[in-house]
Amino acid sequence: MSGRDPFCQPRRGRRGAALTLVFAGVLIAGAATGSLPEPGDPARGAAVGPVGPAGGHDAVAKAAAEAMADGKSPMEAAERAVSRSGDRWGAVYSEGEYEEFQDALDGRYTGVGLWARREPDGRIEVTKVRPGSPAADAGIRTGDRLRSVDGSGVDGRPVTEVIALLRGDAEDAPAGTTVTLGLQRGPRVWSETLHRARLSTDSVTVRRLPDGVTVLKVSAFTKGAAAAVREALRAAPADGRTVLDLRGNSGGLVTEAVDTASVFLDGGLVATYDVDGAQRALHAAPGGDTDRPLVVLVDGGTMSAAELLTGALQDRGRAVVIGSRTFGKGSVQMPTKLPDGSVAELTVGHYRTPAGHTVDGRGVTPDLEAGSSALRRAEAVLAGLGARS
Repeated sequence: MSGRDPFCQPRRGRRGAALTLVFAGVLIAGAATGSLPEPGDPARGAAVGPVGPAGGHDAVAKAAAEAMADGKSPMEAAERAVSRSGDRWGAVYSEGEYEEFQDALDGRYTGVGLWARREPDGRIEVTKVRPGSPAADAGIRTGDRLRSVDGSGVDGRPVTEVIALLRGDAEDAPAGTTVTLGLQRGPRVWSETLHRARLSTDSVTVRRLPDGVTVLKVSAFTKGAAAAVREALRAAPADGRTVLDLRGNSGGLVTEAVDTASVFLDGGLVATYDVDGAQRALHAAPGGDTDRPLVVLVDGGTMSAAELLTGALQDRGRAVVIGSRTFGKGSVQMPTKLPDGSVAELTVGHYRTPAGHTVDGRGVTPDLEAGSSALRRAEAVLAGLGARS
């Protein structure tokens, strides 16, 4: 299991696993986040009918307003209303949490610049250090063991909890606050006190394999992800074989996923979705690279907007999908601002792939099943595909 600073467990643990997954990368809709197209925007998709609040939003907003009038907490009333609605992906955020969520989707977060994973024996190991981050400046390296955060031992704890401690989520710690890490490198055991900082994510990383295959790893569809993918392909050989690695990609901004589809497609349908029964469609922009041999890697951690992109490339015959069945999060949420500034998000619809396949609760089935050998399998498939003519 691995984790990284920008997508962590939310501040209020009582909201449970569903909200953790929401923070991990929901398929958001609406102008508040700008993740789905505005009605009538031909570059993003064709809209049918106006977007209006769902009945569930009305009930939640009413509960919040009544609570405020009675001198009670609107947010707590909204949370109870969402819980009663039975909406698996419904959630209520404080104003600060929602701003933080938007910052994460914009590629900004507060942290120390560490990526980590839990080893089979429960130890927490540093897997990556962001250059120029507080962790890098302190000399922390990949492979170092993280033993404690502010005196609290981390062995055996979920990585999401460890990352939340590093960020200071329980205290709503801003940039500039300190956090003390207990570390170990071989026989050396020491501690470092770091100052949290505002950092930007690297949601797209590029590497070239010895056989010439270009691997584009997209960890989340934060703002600018599609542009980074496009730029990476421009720098790669024109006839080069490409792997789009979406394993562990928990989603993000749908517009970024559609723009990424536009990199590999020459226009056409990417997905359809409904908002309170009104049918809509998302289309790729024309002019994408349709000649480059392409494999998409997925797993059970591939969610939401990443599933939307995978389904489009698979149904359109543009890519071979390799890995394991994806998570199955294909619902659309819309936000409503409540009287106290908090935000409620409830499910208002679901999306389908170009071939009409439902993703929610089912996921995307790969063309070829593969586990830890997925990348090697991709190289073999690309070797057989060659350049298109």
